[in-house]
Amino acid sequence: MAQPLLEGRAMQSSADVFASPAGLDGVGLGRLPAVQPATGLDAWFAVWTRSRHETAVQQQLAGRGVEAFLPTMTRWSRWKDRRKRVEWPLFPGYCFARIHPAAARAVLTCPGVVMLVSFEGRPAPIPDAEIESLRTLTETELRYDPCPLIREGALVEVVSGPLRGVVGRLVRKGAHARLVLSLALIGQAVSVEVDAADVRPY
Repeated sequence: MAQPLLEGRAMQSSADVFASPAGLDGVGLGRLPAVQPATGLDAWFAVWTRSRHETAVQQQLAGRGVEAFLPTMTRWSRWKDRRKRVEWPLFPGYCFARIHPAAARAVLTCPGVVMLVSFEGRPAPIPDAEIESLRTLTETELRYDPCPLIREGALVEVVSGPLRGVVGRLVRKGAHARLVLSLALIGQAVSVEVDAADVRPY
């Protein structure tokens, strides 16, 4: 069972059913492909944080020499008598850290960190391609939104434009085509509008 890992806490073992923080409260998210356990190499892991602690956790991890990534989206917030542009976590409650599995303590002891998402009691790595695709997207000027993880639709690769090389699932939203980039481990995804002519089957 993929679930957050907290040092010293007993883990359960069963089929490839994903359990997120929501799942811990008894809300199931459905079945996901089996997640491979961590190898002995540095890899990306999902860090579950306390509410509104995502930025602080990212900064503290960086201060400890840990490579951390927090994808954000722009929102407009009303501040007294004016509107203010703020960067909001794309996936509230999560940031990502690239570490060796044996270095999990450096993350778990960071203030604001609740758990690491795990599989069969071990930290579960996220494929580099998923993180790099998110990095590419967040560095563009394209408008994107978080969305429920969609498992249907063709897997495609963008062959032209600012997202060239990015792989995701092509879905339709009204008359427009949208590309969904997923992080299957935490049951999250982000969608962005694309020109269907710019993608090809992957």
